[in-house]
Amino acid sequence: MASIFQAVGAATSLSSSASFETKKLQFGSLRLLSGKKGNCVVMRSGGAKMDSGSSQIGGRADHLVTHAVATKADTPAASTASKPGHELLLFEALREGLEEEMDRDASVCVMGEDVGHYGGSYKVTKGLAEKYGDLRVLDTPIAENSFTGMGIGAAMTGLRPIIEGMNMGFLLLAFNQISNNCGMLHYTSGGQFKIPVVIRGPGGVGRQLGAEHSQRLESYFQSIPGIQMVACSTPYNAKGLMKAAIRSDNPVILFEHVLLYNLKERIPDEEYVLNLEEAEMVRPGEHITILTYSRMRYHVMQAAKTLVNKGYDPEVIDIRSLKPFDLHTIGNSVKKTHRVLIVEECMRTGGIGASLTAAINENFLDYLDAPIVCLSSQDVPTPYAGTLEEWTVVQPPQIVAAVEQLCHMPSPPHENPFAGATTSVPLKLPSPIEPPPPITTPNQILKLSSMFGMVATVGLHLDGRRSGRW
Repeated sequence: MASIFQAVGAATSLSSSASFETKKLQFGSLRLLSGKKGNCVVMRSGGAKMDSGSSQIGGRADHLVTHAVATKADTPAASTASKPGHELLLFEALREGLEEEMDRDASVCVMGEDVGHYGGSYKVTKGLAEKYGDLRVLDTPIAENSFTGMGIGAAMTGLRPIIEGMNMGFLLLAFNQISNNCGMLHYTSGGQFKIPVVIRGPGGVGRQLGAEHSQRLESYFQSIPGIQMVACSTPYNAKGLMKAAIRSDNPVILFEHVLLYNLKERIPDEEYVLNLEEAEMVRPGEHITILTYSRMRYHVMQAAKTLVNKGYDPEVIDIRSLKPFDLHTIGNSVKKTHRVLIVEECMRTGGIGASLTAAINENFLDYLDAPIVCLSSQDVPTPYAGTLEEWTVVQPPQIVAAVEQLCHMPSPPHENPFAGATTSVPLKLPSPIEPPPPITTPNQILKLSSMFGMVATVGLHLDGRRSGRW
């Protein structure tokens, strides 16, 4: 209770300040593709163990440059000196988006652990405290529930806070504030309060960061009403999604993958803002739709190169918006390819892939020629050992094998199977079953309850005999 009063008081004092200190390959449409069924092979990536210690945290970004999943050949856009714009790493693009919005709107502020003079655990906020002052870039105690509640209170009183979780796993400590306050206050207040808050931070399976620091919390937050979720995967969409999230009047959770912070891309010099609810067509294709997001985008693109060499033409979509889904883009692709593969780093049980599978089945089932296949991380805590860590996450060879099997499945008939059939025996359809008479009298109820009791007793007795207990 004391922490709640402290959070409300801090938010009130922060918002009441008069001003802040400013210190394709071309294939025909094929419904049946020939190919061999492949075996699932897990490929392990080599990599040195990440250094630990407070004196080496600053070098973590340099380490990720050489050990990121995305290679230069896999980057979304080739960077050449002749192209307009400027090159940025993904964490620098996030910072540039933050800085532009803080210049544009004095109500935008940042808060979190070590976001001030240290510059954030992955240097996303580096230099902002010196430029905008300690009130707009606020270092907080190590108390996620307290400063998350403070940020929500500040949003209720007119500010636009960006709350950084040093690691997304730590935000589980603030789940009450995110769920009961951030997601529901607009509804429970009858629309009197808007909650324009952005919650962001690093997450995902890194390089031997252990189970607690390798969590994927998308599945935790997706069921909270009133919250939007997006995941960035390139410097271009990282900046565009950051700016859009800050300008939104709804609470937005921005997921950033720890292994993509040093992905480099040339982005435009002019200002741009992306749509929070729009997916990105990464690679057009004809044979199968592959839906993915975040780091798995690069695993999919690596697999796509192998698939193209084998004669397949996959269509790759980065869904970006994890809640709500862009069913317009996804649906148009499903209607074209008739086959769907979902690749995610989230856990299989209750993950984003499960929700996406349900949405596609509910809306586009008639267009599917094969069951939807979802490749997800295994339902186990992420091991610390690098060899075991790679086994828990989807690898490119598994994606290739899944596509080959899906495209090899025969298409079901879409026409009437009885059209043109000649038979002398007419089809006998079952007649409707008449409903039983209603149970109204006490004697009927007593007889029915006695019958159910006898059936239950006999069933229990038989079950006991089968198991050897009696």
